[in-house]
Amino acid sequence: MPSDINTILKLKVPVIVQIGRRTMSVQDVLALGPGSILELDKNADEQLDLMVNNKGVGVGAAVKLGENFGIRIGDIGSAHQRIAAMAGDEA
Repeated sequence: MPSDINTILKLKVPVIVQIGRRTMSVQDVLALGPGSILELDKNADEQLDLMVNNKGVGVGAAVKLGENFGIRIGDIGSAHQRIAAMAGDEA
């Protein structure tokens, strides 16, 4: 049984850092092109949402790591909440 747990713990799941959301008409989406700018519903200094399986599991602040961006976790749900998000369950 412990080997089953170790196998599960090694599974990879998509982790999403969401900077904002916006609803647009199909017409507006089709009009997007290189150089287009989308205004989002968050201020630049607000926390970013950390999501697994499209479920919120925490929040954090954007950080620059060399030429890349990352997220510094500020608050994260319990292990139970994170497992529920990966399973697609409501926590």
